[in-house]
Amino acid sequence: MPHKHNAARRHHIGKMKFKVTNWAEYEAALRRRGSLTVWITPEALIGWAAPRRRTRGGQPLYSDLAIETTLMLGMVFGLRLRQSEGLLSSVLDMMGLDLPVPDHTTLSRRARTWKPLSKSNDRQPVADGPVHVLIDSTGLKVYGAGQWLEEKHGVKSRRSWRKLHLAVDADSGEIIAHSLTDQETGDASQLEPLLDQIDQFTADGAYDGYPTYDAVLRHSAGARVVIPPRSNAVERPNVQASCQRDDHISSMQADGRLKWQTSTGYGKRALIETAMGRYKGIIGPRLHARSFRSQQTEAAIGVTILNRMLACGRPKSVRCEAPTAATK
Repeated sequence: MPHKHNAARRHHIGKMKFKVTNWAEYEAALRRRGSLTVWITPEALIGWAAPRRRTRGGQPLYSDLAIETTLMLGMVFGLRLRQSEGLLSSVLDMMGLDLPVPDHTTLSRRARTWKPLSKSNDRQPVADGPVHVLIDSTGLKVYGAGQWLEEKHGVKSRRSWRKLHLAVDADSGEIIAHSLTDQETGDASQLEPLLDQIDQFTADGAYDGYPTYDAVLRHSAGARVVIPPRSNAVERPNVQASCQRDDHISSMQADGRLKWQTSTGYGKRALIETAMGRYKGIIGPRLHARSFRSQQTEAAIGVTILNRMLACGRPKSVRCEAPTAATK
């Protein structure tokens, strides 16, 4: 329950406790995330050289997969471009492979033109049929002085921040779509590139509005939209796309917001908060690239890293039984 609804009796509410039932497998997966064989795959080594160019222009030496592998290796271990170059060079020497290593200037230049593969091997197999999609966004700081310069010297910084939009599968926890925009872009405007075949769409109140319902239902007519309406929202029966929104409004007015959250399964939205916390905890809360196109590449590779870590293994936790209430 939200803290504000139980402030007077918060000390009587016990904290929920969970335990991991597959700790041995999950511990092995955590160790495997640090293995170089997870990040330098045989497929990357086979496709290291760029395909032969059939048009005018210079012939690239490295494929996009080789650039992605080098950038991914540096991002996993928290290295900059020069250190990533040195780490990959030493690993290839120990493997006895005579492969050229992209230098830091090539990595910086190719990051602006890198294109992801059309079909990633890191995606977990998804069962046939629609999925439950969770969508939200979070802010990422841009490399630079930022707020410290403004607080220390009273100079208004021109630094901005980027907004990372994520779409997460509620069942597997996998990030199935993402987009990186500037800070002025609205959340609802990124629904079209994030939507996939869905049966339920869950988001927070920032996405409330008829354009969101129209976009979701236009993409999947039978989708169920779960978005908490604003506190001052009113029903508009004449609008065809707002029927689900009107149902949410009437349900909240009759039973209250907490019962509405329980009946609609809105609590699952916490999973995307977890995904954004994983991104900022593992990849970092800021972008190190300077150009916007390179920042988009950095965010895309960060999402790929999180999905590959999730594919190594994830914990299966169950809620422990609540302890008996202590007598006064």
